[in-house]
Formats: sequence, C-alpha cells, structure tokens
Amino acid sequence: MTTLEGRIDAWYEQLSTLTPDDVEARRDVELVITKLDDGQLRVADVTPGGNVTVHEWVRRAILLLFRLRGLERSEVGPFEYLDKLELKRDYERRGVRVVPGASARRGSFLSPGVILMPSYVNIGAWVGPGTMVDTWATVGSCAQIGANVHLAGGVGIGGVLEPANAVPVVIEDDAFIGSRCMIVEGARVGRGSVLGAGTILNPSIPVIDAETGQEVSRGHVPDYCVAVSANRRREFPGGEFYLPCVLIIRRLSEGERHDKVALNQVLREHGVAT
Repeated sequence: MTTLEGRIDAWYEQLSTLTPDDVEARRDVELVITKLDDGQLRVADVTPGGNVTVHEWVRRAILLLFRLRGLERSEVGPFEYLDKLELKRDYERRGVRVVPGASARRGSFLSPGVILMPSYVNIGAWVGPGTMVDTWATVGSCAQIGANVHLAGGVGIGGVLEPANAVPVVIEDDAFIGSRCMIVEGARVGRGSVLGAGTILNPSIPVIDAETGQEVSRGHVPDYCVAVSANRRREFPGGEFYLPCVLIIRRLSEGERHDKVALNQVLREHGVAT
C-alpha cells in the first residue's frame, strides 16, 4: 500500500499533463477507487483521541480520476447520463437498501444496513452501518458519516476535494441531523448529538452553550448535545445586527439514545422541529 501511495503522489505531481491515454496512471488510480468503493480505503478517519486524520493521497487519487477519464454516455431505464464515473451497483450483495430515485457514485462506500431514500452520495464518501439517508438528502464528496446516523429529509452534507489538507465533514455515530440542515466545509457533529431542523454549521459558526453563554467551539457540536439554530446580537459601526450561531440547549447522558417523543418535546419548547 505504501508503494501505491507513492505512485499516486508521483502521478499527482504530473496532474496538469495527464490524459486518459496514460494507462499506467489510470491503472493505479482505478485501484484506489475500487478500494474506496469496497471500503478497504477511506479518505479520513476519526482517531481514538477524537482527531480527524485525512489521507491526502487517497483524495488525490479521486482528483486524478477526473483527469484520467473522459465523458461516457450511460442509460438507466428512461434516463440518460453523460459523466466521467459510473454509479454503484450490486446493492443486494452489499446489504444496502436503495429506494428508486436514490443514487451513489462508484468510489463511495455504503456499509451493510444503510438505507438510501431518494438521495445522493458522492465519490469518496463513507456511510456507516445502519445509517438512513432520507429523502433529498445529499452526502458530498469525502464526507464521513458514522453508524446509526439519521440524515433527515433535505439535509445537505457538504463535500470537499480541494484545497489540499481540507478536512471533510464528519458526522459521528448515532447522530440525528434534522430536516434541511446544512453542514459544510469540514464542520463536525459529535457522537449521539442532535441538530434541530434548519441548522447551518460551518467552521465560522460559533457553537454556544445556552446554560453558560460561553462559546464552546466553531463548527463542531460536541458529543451528546441537542443543538439548534440561533442568532446573537452584534454591534457594528453601521448598526446592530444578528449573526447566526448554534445553541446547545440540552446535554444528553453519554450513550443515551434519542427518544423521539422526548426529543420532539425538547425542540418544540424552543420553537424547533426535527
């Protein structure tokens, strides 16, 4: 694998000059994409200490793929497509349920027990076992979604291929992401946490504890929190304005599963739904 990594890095240095005719480069890149597709490789991992480790060479292989492939026409039922990459196949063997209207690109990984409602999963993404990707949700390139996560209707999980060293979005195990949330640019939701509907989270959004008023992070909701979209007042030379933030309104016990009825009650008390 170290040898493959070295070859990918060497090919990446020649990115601007490569073409689909470069057979050796394409062979190495296609091998990486196959390993991504089968879950033998992933773009990023969460270490036991909680840090996100990005495997930059794997992401470089994805960028190389688009240089080394030309556009190809394909048909799925009555639909015609023109793209550089085919869709995933063989869902029955993989133990994945895919509802008509859903699609995932080859080079993404879907663990056994994943359910895709009409939704989309892009290349490089990893989706853990038992996770639900609900209707019109999008999992962007290289995003890392944990086990037993629920991405509710219309959730947008942002993708990242460039710039170099950019951290992908990470949603950890057992999280619940409410309808129409947007989580982008390397933002992170911790294990067992809940985001109320419509929450926007990116690295510039402050996450504030409602009990103390203290900012606990930027773009990272810690483990086992219930958090909602909010605004905080700021004064500028041109006047007083309200800027977005994410407000932690409840701390859950470690390992506590979401009771949907109780969760809805907590959110309704703050004028938010799931």
